[in-house]
Amino acid sequence: MQGFRPGETAVRRDVYRQKVWSAHALRVVEDTPEALVLGCGPGAELSVPTTWIEWLRTGDESARLRALPNLAHGNWQLGHWTWRTTAHLQWVPPETWFSVNAFYDVTGDHRLTHWYVNFQRPMRRTPIGFDTFDLLLDLVVAPDLSRWEWKDEDEYAQGRRLGVVSEADHQSVGAAREEALALIRAGSGPFAAEMGLLHWRPEPHWPTPALPAGVLTVS
Repeated sequence: MQGFRPGETAVRRDVYRQKVWSAHALRVVEDTPEALVLGCGPGAELSVPTTWIEWLRTGDESARLRALPNLAHGNWQLGHWTWRTTAHLQWVPPETWFSVNAFYDVTGDHRLTHWYVNFQRPMRRTPIGFDTFDLLLDLVVAPDLSRWEWKDEDEYAQGRRLGVVSEADHQSVGAAREEALALIRAGSGPFAAEMGLLHWRPEPHWPTPALPAGVLTVS
């Protein structure tokens, strides 16, 4: 499949059992054999579960807790949302069970606030971007790589109990944990200084990415 040009819109979709769980419009920064790199800033369009929107708007923890059972039973609704308050880059290598995200503060000097390793199924490219599936486990890393902590291990365990995370997924995530930690400890891959992610800024002339028509149709 033909690669994407810098500045194009590419949509990341999380797909579970041939149904879209979320869709996120992103801007292509570069597309190389090593990784698809995508940028996001305030205003980017998303289609996400209504339970997640309710939780963000109200802080009601019960809304967040309904999300995984809804996912397991294939019973969810999507609503419109826009990205807010931060900017980030997604570094998505092929055939890898995680992506690396760099988050930036858009209110000041656009400094890197933290790295975020998102464990997910390997991407499958589509004409509008790529499909994957978030496997619930995350790793939050300090900007200077000096420390890190695991996030959402409780949700990951619940996802395993509900069958959302299969045993094969779990085995792959175990190997991916070690792979991601090796990159962090070595300061290599997307964490390498020469990659330039520390000082990334979005191109000011690029428009805010929007979701295309038919984004919820999975072929």
